[in-house]
Amino acid sequence: MKIALTREIKTAILVLLSIGMLIWGYTFLNGKNLFNNSRTFFVEYDNVEGLTTASSVTVNGMVVGKVHHISLQEQGKLLVELMMTEKVDIPKSTRAVIYSPDLIGGKQISLQINYNDKNFAQSGDYLQPGILNGIVDELGAKVDPIAKKLDSVLYNVNILVQSLNKTLDPATQKNLQEALAQLNATMHNANGITGKFDKIVTNNEAKINNMVTDFNNTSKNLSAFSNDLDKIQLQKLQDILTKFDNAAGNLDNMLNDANNGKGNIGKLMKEEQLYNNLEQTTKELNQLLEDVKLNPSRYINISVFGKKTQPYQAPVQQ
Repeated sequence: MKIALTREIKTAILVLLSIGMLIWGYTFLNGKNLFNNSRTFFVEYDNVEGLTTASSVTVNGMVVGKVHHISLQEQGKLLVELMMTEKVDIPKSTRAVIYSPDLIGGKQISLQINYNDKNFAQSGDYLQPGILNGIVDELGAKVDPIAKKLDSVLYNVNILVQSLNKTLDPATQKNLQEALAQLNATMHNANGITGKFDKIVTNNEAKINNMVTDFNNTSKNLSAFSNDLDKIQLQKLQDILTKFDNAAGNLDNMLNDANNGKGNIGKLMKEEQLYNNLEQTTKELNQLLEDVKLNPSRYINISVFGKKTQPYQAPVQQ
């Protein structure tokens, strides 16, 4: 009898332990450890989409806590209770930022700590909220306007097609079909012409190559002729410049001789007596010509009766 009672007690103890472990496991999965005196902090968010109970709370990627509870407050605010499982000093200026650690996982909360702030928060204090959009969120934000524009374009295309269907009556559709058929025939003829042209080119490839070679030779000859012509013109220009240089040298020598008193022009420019004599001679010649005009009888005397010639008298200076 004593052995049977002991077995019942053991069974009862085992059942109680099982129930206790079940309760502890359930609460642990919900982010709360019954055997640990953890600190709790609160954060208010406008939107916690993707964040669930038992989501991880991390510092620089290391898990330091869990999301214990999420409740809806007044005016649509969402109150998130954070339960810390690690002993980490949390300043009051810490921001609790909701982020996506990967593309397919849920949301987590990253504690961005200002280590210069030594005013640490106590259990039950409120932290500052923050939300960091992940790659999927940013991609969705960018794709949404594109999808709207694409939908608008498709709508406009649908309207255009409907308008064309209403505009094109059976006769117009028939004409359009005939035009397309003619265009198809034209393209077929063009393909045939292209094939014939390719055949002609293939059959006369050697001749075409010879023509290209002859053209290259002709081009080289023309280039050489052009170079020779340039040389000839350059030689003529050099000859002209040489003659001009010689003429300029002769003129320079002549001017130097004139400046030095050489030659008739130089003597005329440099010898004052010669210039004075020439000027006096010119003056007397002018007087003689004037006297001839005034008194021709002095120089031309035709005497029929033997009249004596009058003596010369100098003209009166006026």
